[in-house]
Amino acid sequence: MKKIFLSLGLCATFLLADNFTLSSSDLEGQLTSKQVFNGFGCTGENISPELSWKDAPKGTKSFAVTVYDPDAPTGSGWWHWLVFDIPKDKFTLPRGFGNSESKDVIQSITDYGKSGFGGACPPIGDKAHRYEFTVYALDIETLGLDKNANPALVGFYLNSHSLAKASLISYYGR
Repeated sequence: MKKIFLSLGLCATFLLADNFTLSSSDLEGQLTSKQVFNGFGCTGENISPELSWKDAPKGTKSFAVTVYDPDAPTGSGWWHWLVFDIPKDKFTLPRGFGNSESKDVIQSITDYGKSGFGGACPPIGDKAHRYEFTVYALDIETLGLDKNANPALVGFYLNSHSLAKASLISYYGR
């Protein structure tokens, strides 16, 4: 009888994780000039979008957000934004958050070589790139990293401590 209850409890935990969702009032199928980088030949506004999440799994101790372009012609994609140590009681990043500093939340360096949000800027004539906006529910309060942590190291810690994740994908080409 105990085994049945344990199994049901595990199923309920996984069901809760399946409800973990990410949404945005700023993102649609295509990125706009607001989310396009200003540099590298691009002339966007470089403003991070509003992101909100809900229904994090039980045991969540913090959140992290990343933006990744798997289509960048680098052989390893391109990291546009890495935000972590977001407190467990915070469920949104307001528009423009990636262009500000926070004492409680860390934004580490991107593949642009600086911290904060770095918008889309695919090569001219390349196919439209996918921009994956992902929120992670983590089993630890802090990753123990600082704003100088490189994207691969942040990704390692996120994948090692992820309880659940939810993503939105938008496209941009020029």
